[in-house]
Amino acid sequence: MRQARAGPELESLHEWLHKTVTTLSKKSELAKAIRYALSNWTALTRYRDDGRLEADNNAAERALRAVALGRKNWLFAGSDDGGERAAAIYTLVGTAKLNELNPEAYLRHVLERIADHPINRIEELLPWNVVLAVQTAPSLAA
Repeated sequence: MRQARAGPELESLHEWLHKTVTTLSKKSELAKAIRYALSNWTALTRYRDDGRLEADNNAAERALRAVALGRKNWLFAGSDDGGERAAAIYTLVGTAKLNELNPEAYLRHVLERIADHPINRIEELLPWNVVLAVQTAPSLAA
């Protein structure tokens, strides 16, 4: 379907880019943008031939939206150490989501166990290892 619908559109765009870039000043911003697109054409069109690839990066953009929205709030972490701790928590929450865990339930699960948990087995509390506990504690599921 992608080859049938997007293929002709992409070929038309490719021809237009080649034709247009020759009419522009080499130093213009538009010419630079077109040369960039042409130099990355293989990567740009790879999704057309591989159905496993997304046509856009919307999923990545949505995942980073919270980072962009919270950026100004993080200026008030109190100190560099506070910022590092906030980054660690944010990473755990994001990783829990990626592992299809409810972040609040995941953090509760970890906080209930961490005081008595051996430090040399701390990796057992990481989200991808806790996923296995979902089978016995469905409240962790997202």
